[in-house]
Amino acid sequence: MSENTYVINIGRSLGSGGRVIGKRLADYFRIAYYDKEILTLAAGESGLSPDIFERNDERKGFFRSVIGSLAPIMSGDFYNNQLSDDELFRIQSDAIRKAANAHSCVFIGRCADYVLREKQRKVNIFVAADVKDRAERIMQSQKISLKQAMKLIEQGDNARANYYNFYSNGTWGAADTYDLCINSSTLGIDDTFELVKEFVIKKVHPILPEGREADIPEIF
Repeated sequence: MSENTYVINIGRSLGSGGRVIGKRLADYFRIAYYDKEILTLAAGESGLSPDIFERNDERKGFFRSVIGSLAPIMSGDFYNNQLSDDELFRIQSDAIRKAANAHSCVFIGRCADYVLREKQRKVNIFVAADVKDRAERIMQSQKISLKQAMKLIEQGDNARANYYNFYSNGTWGAADTYDLCINSSTLGIDDTFELVKEFVIKKVHPILPEGREADIPEIF
């Protein structure tokens, strides 16, 4: 695995702002950003429809398989024409490794920290937030009620935790699984981004794009 590149892997609770922070990091360091983009990449590599990866995105269904128009890679009888969750994870993981070898990246979720565990230049971050802030953010973005937002939070966190805990050797959201766990409600999104940015600079020493500051404040 190429060590000329580095990766920033971000796990996040639903509505915590982790995706926003990840996109800002990618923009700041001028590196590739993969959220749902990794699903498109995996689909392109495998010849499968992106819808298949979308329906299984960060979900683990022990008795679910996808059966359908899989002609590009599948053949044989009924049992051989089943694409399991585990096979989708393998295909997606291959796409993540290929992208991380090609260029420096920010990956949002999808067990990228575990998939890239052998990579030396990496930062694994988990972004949480107070449930009130999470609910308000979801209510605003989805235009839904507080009750609906709370339901989405419960369902989303459970799905992500089950997925991560099944496929990785860590525990979703647990401090000892990541390099940095941070509550974005404490500092707000802007200052949380600033703190995470400086942490990334200190840990992986990226070559900063022209015009980016290199000084690291004395906060570590």
